[in-house]
Amino acid sequence: MKKGAKRKAASQKQEENEGKASQKSQKENLKLLSKAKRAKTSKPQSQPEFFEEKRNLEDLWKAAFPVGTEWDQLDSVYQFNWNFSNLEDAFEEGGKLYGKKVYLFGCTEPQLVPYKGENKVICIPVVVAVVSPFPPSDKIGINSVQREAEEIVSMKQMKMDWVPYIPLEKRDSQVDRLIFQIFILSCTQRRVALKQMKIDRLKKYEYCLPYFYQPLKEDELEQSTEVQIIFPAEPKPEFTDKLIEADELDKDQKNAFKEFVREKVREAKKANRQAREARKKALEEMSQETKAAFENMRFYKFYPVQTPDTPDVSNVKAPFINRYYGKAHEIL
Repeated sequence: MKKGAKRKAASQKQEENEGKASQKSQKENLKLLSKAKRAKTSKPQSQPEFFEEKRNLEDLWKAAFPVGTEWDQLDSVYQFNWNFSNLEDAFEEGGKLYGKKVYLFGCTEPQLVPYKGENKVICIPVVVAVVSPFPPSDKIGINSVQREAEEIVSMKQMKMDWVPYIPLEKRDSQVDRLIFQIFILSCTQRRVALKQMKIDRLKKYEYCLPYFYQPLKEDELEQSTEVQIIFPAEPKPEFTDKLIEADELDKDQKNAFKEFVREKVREAKKANRQAREARKKALEEMSQETKAAFENMRFYKFYPVQTPDTPDVSNVKAPFINRYYGKAHEIL
């Protein structure tokens, strides 16, 4: 082979080798780039998240409507993460309410209590548990010192009723197959509709008290000899005892005042007499089973458990529930 031909062949071979080397280098660069992209876009390994398991009756205390609480105070009741584990524990085996039919209603008690080094007036939520085979009452009492007369009305008139409470673990079950042991006093009045409500109707909710009548026990009102009277004097109505003490009655008012008092006393005596007769009749018509249920009925009053995040209520606990229920058999 001639020298020129050899040089040409060698040159072609060198070019072929350089081309192969270049292609190989490009492939390696692409691989490295691809790895870099994968490394860049791959998500970091996430750490497992742990959520605190919800307790079966955790929202029970919130489900019971706080009867008689002013509407504008409701948000303040839930500003703290109150702990009612004592109420939840009462339904566990060995607890006060285990295996029993229970009716619950809520209420609030404004109290001066220590919180974070200061004494503050706090609206404390309280839950009352009534152990009974049947609803303790289907009535609501509406009463306050500002109102001249007490009203006893149907719960449904105030959009309230006893409804079954479904524990968390059973909320996926068919409702019609459940056997309910816990009932709560619920209110379906929507807060958004309050603006259209008349003031008198609105105030009634603030004066509501869960009503209870114990036919086996004589009511204090049946024995009372006192009559609360508000005399419609000008410029404003006054309690009669204040008028008498201050000697503020005009001569023209004295006769009207005397007749007004007599009429109110007659009304009170009539009401007491009717109450005694109604109780006597109810006892005569009552079955032994119902009498036994009233005799064995028990009231338990639950306050929040002390936690680092909530005010200390241990020194303000009291057995009194309201004027109808009287005192609780036990405070927890």
